[in-house]
Amino acid sequence: MDAHFWPLYGLRITTPRLELRLPDLESLSELAAVAADGVHDEDRMPFSIPWTDASPEERGRATFQHLLGTVAAWTARDWTLSLAVSCDGTVVGRQDLGAVDFAVTGEAHTGSWLGQAHQGRGIGTEMRAAALHLAFEGLGARYLTSSAMTDNSRSLRVSEKLGYRPDGLATVSVRGAARTQVRLRLDRAGWEAHRTVPVELHGLQPSLALFGM
Repeated sequence: MDAHFWPLYGLRITTPRLELRLPDLESLSELAAVAADGVHDEDRMPFSIPWTDASPEERGRATFQHLLGTVAAWTARDWTLSLAVSCDGTVVGRQDLGAVDFAVTGEAHTGSWLGQAHQGRGIGTEMRAAALHLAFEGLGARYLTSSAMTDNSRSLRVSEKLGYRPDGLATVSVRGAARTQVRLRLDRAGWEAHRTVPVELHGLQPSLALFGM
């Protein structure tokens, strides 16, 4: 895709197994298909917004619309970079990095999901590490935040391995019931102390103004 008017299409983040990039329409269709196939067991809900409580077709369509919406709504003050994650050439999930007033606060947040067929292989840790490298090394972030339900042990383990520390609890309404989230925070020192995944950034410079840099 021509990245002249939207240089984020030229941004790539690579690790030993993964490539993260803003998907073109073909890759976005592949990502939507991964969401349609399922990202968690039906008897649990790891998200505060239960977007997966839908048919496979609706999940795929929601993924397609959400990602295009992040591009359309982007401003230098309020942005969400929603990247398709490919492992050995196959799209396996999505990794988000977002912020409001990042140029002032230096703080951003992460979110992600991974297709069920690709879980249990360490991909979730590797793709989050890629997003952290972009934030701290590429954009000069001061802090990264995340959150997970108290029973989402996989997500909490990823955060712990990468150096996040608990930052309080929050009560949210999910499926009409009260659920408890763990808030998590990572500073630059914690990130540097827990770096184990080699990450490379490609094509970031032309996009810096879009991040408010």
